[in-house]
Amino acid sequence: MSTDLTIPPSMEAPGADIQALIQRLRLHRPRPSPYAAAAAPSPDAAAPPAELLFRPRRAAVLICLFRGAAGELRVLLTKRSSKLSSHSGEVSLPGGKAEEGDADDAATALREAKEEIGLDPASVTVVASLEHFLSKHLLVVVPVVGILSDIQAFKPVLNVDEVDSIFDVPLEMFLKDEKRTSEEREWMGQEFTIHYFNYEKGSEKYVIWGLTAGILIHAASVVFQRPPDFPARTVQFNLPKYSKECSSMP
Repeated sequence: MSTDLTIPPSMEAPGADIQALIQRLRLHRPRPSPYAAAAAPSPDAAAPPAELLFRPRRAAVLICLFRGAAGELRVLLTKRSSKLSSHSGEVSLPGGKAEEGDADDAATALREAKEEIGLDPASVTVVASLEHFLSKHLLVVVPVVGILSDIQAFKPVLNVDEVDSIFDVPLEMFLKDEKRTSEEREWMGQEFTIHYFNYEKGSEKYVIWGLTAGILIHAASVVFQRPPDFPARTVQFNLPKYSKECSSMP
């Protein structure tokens, strides 16, 4: 278990630039989600039973931004525990599946961040929800953007069953064609691009890829109001109609 956070020197309250960013992001309206709901059963008498129809589960991740020592925007990331059954050892954003008691997507993301890294929900200003993504396990993932105004007050408490380490990276790196590779894949009859970003901090080396990289490319584009320096190639996958048609990404 380790923490590798960039802690800037003591600062006053968030500057005008952060306040302006908060106000701007609060005005962001994502496109309607193509994954918001599965098709409702047809009123036709021959319609299949509702339990046979595929209804995707919902999840949320927290894009927690803070200002670094040089004034740059940085984002918190975790390295998942090697003991987990899925995505073990991978870099991810704090987050997870929605639970019945969650009021909304922001509540899901904040609850999961508290459970995984000990982040106090009261310390985060939630400013926006972004376009929805589909995970390889057919979860509809909602990115929630939050601003952490006082990084010095954040004392990580890692849930060792879920998280091996926590670190941060500059958000703008996901718009740059540096230390990035990609590959083309096909899933559910559609071709798409997987991006890989390499990041080093001290002796530690991280690879940020897949869904997490895709979410951060989009988040950086929204925050900095410009496209990436490389073709992002976003894809909208078609959800299966029936549960028996479901297949995870290989």
